Amino acid sequence: MDVDLSAFGASSLTTDAPVPKDRPLGAEGIPSTYVPARNTVFLSLALAWAEALGARDIVIGVNAIDYSGYPDCRPEFIAAFERLATLATAEGVGGATFTIHAPLLSLTKADIIRKGLELGLDYGITHSCYDPDAMGRPCGRCDSCALRAQGFAALGIADPVLRR
Repeated sequence: MDVDLSAFGASSLTTDAPVPKDRPLGAEGIPSTYVPARNTVFLSLALAWAEALGARDIVIGVNAIDYSGYPDCRPEFIAAFERLATLATAEGVGGATFTIHAPLLSLTKADIIRKGLELGLDYGITHSCYDPDAMGRPCGRCDSCALRAQGFAALGIADPVLRR
């Protein structure tokens, strides 16, 4: 299923608006990279699929520690959506409970990177850049690049994607 979040506009990730660069980590306010209700949309689709399959567990990779202030990455949002899942589904009204698992929610970026390394992830083939160049290389200056760099620095290792 294709989900085109650009239909909602209002984000520098889904429009031609410039992605902010060189913002101080932890800057106040929600940046223009916020996509309106993105995780609500994703969880709604996952909930519909889970209900259709008879599944009761949904996993999402949001993080509330090292993030840019997006409201739908907070523990309160995850808890509220879990309650909504019971109210908004036939299975929930019938007594079933849905659990939203967010295993990265309370981890620092360094913790997330460490876990990926333990699992054998080759970070040299990944990036999390909001504004990669035409060759797919990370910009090194957006919030996501800054958070990733901070995570690798906290572990005392070089980010292998920067060696490409």
